[in-house]
Amino acid sequence: MSSYTGLTAWLERTDFCVTHERGNQFKQMNTSSFNIQTGNKLTWNARPILFEVRHALEELIDSGETSIIDLRSIPLAPGEEESIIETLGHGEVHARLEALGPSEIIETRYAGVWLVTHYNDEEEIVSRFIEITPLPEILKSQDEDMSNALIGLTHELGTQDT
Repeated sequence: MSSYTGLTAWLERTDFCVTHERGNQFKQMNTSSFNIQTGNKLTWNARPILFEVRHALEELIDSGETSIIDLRSIPLAPGEEESIIETLGHGEVHARLEALGPSEIIETRYAGVWLVTHYNDEEEIVSRFIEITPLPEILKSQDEDMSNALIGLTHELGTQDT
């Protein structure tokens, strides 16, 4: 049962009203004023998003221009995000980071197309992106980190830079 179906069932079983304040006056609205849609109606955004991925991959190949599609900013019906992810599939690279919260980076079965998911401490998804790039920025070492690594490795080896 989708969360919308559950909400509709709850609203139908209860004498639920929404009360809001306008100045000193209150107005009550019964649940019939809500437009809650349930069922398997799709937004039909999954296929256009996949065409956008295709276009972005073509741009990456032709010009080197990278793209990011924020899946959580696009209206999708229940199951559509999963359909997009299933269509893109899994490729050869799967990385999990623990920096400012857990993140998962998956190369899709289409080279250059990555699924990047960020989680909160309860492992709930807080953001999900499709990145069209040779390598997502989050996986690239930062200059400062590499400089610190060089200092640490030099110290470990007991050598001086010549």
